[in-house]
Amino acid sequence: MTVPTPPSSPGSAPAPGIAVVTGAAGGMGAHISRRLHAEGHRVLLTDLDAAAAQRIAVELSPDGSTAEGLALDVADRAAFEAALSHVQERWGTPSILVNNAAMTQAADLMTLAAEDFNRVLTTNTGSVFFGCQVFGAAMADQGYGRIVNLASLAGQNGGTATGAHYAASKGAILTLTKVFARELASRGVTVNAISPGPHDLPIVHETVPADKLAGVVANIPVGRLGDPSYVADMVALLAAPNAGFVTGACWDVNGGLYVR
Repeated sequence: MTVPTPPSSPGSAPAPGIAVVTGAAGGMGAHISRRLHAEGHRVLLTDLDAAAAQRIAVELSPDGSTAEGLALDVADRAAFEAALSHVQERWGTPSILVNNAAMTQAADLMTLAAEDFNRVLTTNTGSVFFGCQVFGAAMADQGYGRIVNLASLAGQNGGTATGAHYAASKGAILTLTKVFARELASRGVTVNAISPGPHDLPIVHETVPADKLAGVVANIPVGRLGDPSYVADMVALLAAPNAGFVTGACWDVNGGLYVR
């Protein structure tokens, strides 16, 4: 039996790759940026806190040749367009986008203010929409790209400490991942999501009171918080050139809290 030869992909992976990470000034974004840089990619670390992003960039590349920090307000589409223009002038069209930035704000469900709900939902969902739209179009034009969106367990099980607005925004990110995956697949761009549960990160310790954290950990089947460096490894895997057959997927990293 002769196996048909699959059609060639629209484009080939640039070498080295050019990666853009949002929310890169600390936490998960910093882990992801370090991992992608270690893979040999040039990395643009973007964040509202440009100075903090630049400090990590200097740590990765003292001469600035392979890493740079840049201010980016992910709630603003024009800011994404400016960031794209900046990186294109500096290195070229990105081959990797990691939509990691998010606003986390604990809130009581029944007293959550409308303005807080709208701000968190718009920021977290809008950032992924704008990123996929602006950078995804540029990647499609070059015939190659890898987009990874950071969702959350909260968007799958309704959340706990993070509030209804955060949970709703992360559920929307999972849907946007499918929408853009379908739209961009034929043009060489994959779009996937990673859905972490509670990880050993500053934001978790800030959101969950110290006297309640032990109870949170006790409810995790594996009995511990997740390791953010493993999520960074997953991002690198989904961003690899040979990951072209994975798109529209959600990869769960939750210690057994949500099994499907």
